[in-house]
Amino acid sequence: MPEPFTTHTGLVAPLDQINVDTDQIIPKQFLKRIERTGFGQFLFYDWRFTGDGSPDPGFVLNEGRYRDATILVTGDNFGCGSSREHAPWALQDYGFRVIIAPSFADIFYNNCFKNGLLPVVLDADTVRRMLADAAEQHRYTVSVDLEEQVVSEPRGASHRFEVDPFRKNFILNGLDEIGWTLQYEDDIAAYERTQRTG
Repeated sequence: MPEPFTTHTGLVAPLDQINVDTDQIIPKQFLKRIERTGFGQFLFYDWRFTGDGSPDPGFVLNEGRYRDATILVTGDNFGCGSSREHAPWALQDYGFRVIIAPSFADIFYNNCFKNGLLPVVLDADTVRRMLADAAEQHRYTVSVDLEEQVVSEPRGASHRFEVDPFRKNFILNGLDEIGWTLQYEDDIAAYERTQRTG
């Protein structure tokens, strides 16, 4: 079951890219694992590592100051491409709890909620400024309050975001689809009894 999410304050890593697809998030050669864990080591693999397997010093997540980042700020259409659920698994396993972008691919967006990773949509101007602040400021952190649906910056600015109530309930309570169904276990059992005796 995913970890419940209410509020989170974390270091921001800026990934100033648009149209980041799921094959860039978790390349296809690493999809053979059957567990949900262990994918973080392969996150953005083709960007994080050079051809000989050494870390690429030019990639943002390899900079020491972003090593403990738990919030990723990025560009439009994040998570496009194939529908692989491994993409949110890899981001979460790496340590991210929140992804902030101007827009997300629909399937990726839905998969995030099912796995306890919060995707936050903010307007493009705000995201551009956050990308700049995260690049320029030392240990730029923001706070995300899911119950109030607000992102708060250290300089005092706050930004409201929208989220569907059904999806919000999933992530607030740490539910996946199985967990949500099991909330109605008594009703399901009662229905099954009527079918056996009917």
